[in-house]
Amino acid sequence: MQIDLAWVIYRADSRSACIEAQSCVKRLELIGVKVLLAKSGPRDNPFPDLLKSEYGIPDLAIVLGGDGTVLGVARHVAVYGIPILSFNVGGNLGFLSHEKSRLLNKDLWARLLEDNFALERRMMLQATLFRDLGQTRPFQSKSFQSTANKQEVILALNDFYLRPYQDVISPTCNLELEIDGEVVDHYRGDGLILATPTGSTAYAMAAGGPILHPGLDGIIVSPICPISLSSRPIVVPPASRLVVWPLGDITTRVKLWQDGVSGGFLEPGDCCVVQRARESALMVVLDQSPSYYRTLAQKLHWAGSLGYQEKASS
Repeated sequence: MQIDLAWVIYRADSRSACIEAQSCVKRLELIGVKVLLAKSGPRDNPFPDLLKSEYGIPDLAIVLGGDGTVLGVARHVAVYGIPILSFNVGGNLGFLSHEKSRLLNKDLWARLLEDNFALERRMMLQATLFRDLGQTRPFQSKSFQSTANKQEVILALNDFYLRPYQDVISPTCNLELEIDGEVVDHYRGDGLILATPTGSTAYAMAAGGPILHPGLDGIIVSPICPISLSSRPIVVPPASRLVVWPLGDITTRVKLWQDGVSGGFLEPGDCCVVQRARESALMVVLDQSPSYYRTLAQKLHWAGSLGYQEKASS
């Protein structure tokens, strides 16, 4: 990989991530790489300024933080095809990152320059909000092309989920799900999750959904605490078009979240169309033979984790 320009992005509220980021900058500059350093967090969005930089689009984005930091970077850089190399510094589980200790390897940057790594493509989802459609169901017709009510398209690497807009006593929402023009179910409960295989180990798993290997493409539909026991998680093909309609009166607003951050709201008459994004997140993998099952065993503390740790350290 030829690296002329790199972004080093670190978790805004982590001192250790900041220290490691500064160390990365120094090491990269020693090998002739131009580096832009930025912090990222709920109140820190560096991407508008980074993308307007006179230096242009980087060859690599290096991320130091937890999975939330990686998700935020992926949503902004995937459209430009920028590879992401991430390290778990100041994060928690770190499903999407290499261990912090990998930063101490003397040959780390040489491996990148010599193409001694793999690129893994992670499926992403896109959501589009449509306003004021009333009682019509235009998406049941494949010929529907109108964009008059179309809002901005947003991306997610993990998931989109819909929950009640306001926290009131026992908040619930009533959602209708349409898949490829066919009404599939009405969900009444705490909400609905639409997840990628990457997001299958996040909120969807906590809600009782299945774990999907990232080598599989599919969309997980997981209701959150449904009132009806017949509403179960399902996995649909990646080419499916899912349309979620809030039901009820104007007081029953629903909030849309993307990878755990606010993505907008819907009310009856609006809808959210979720489908596979054209973009994929490009993740740099340093391991020669990465094992997804080892990652699951270690992060989720499954039986056999000790055996994996012993093999990894030998």
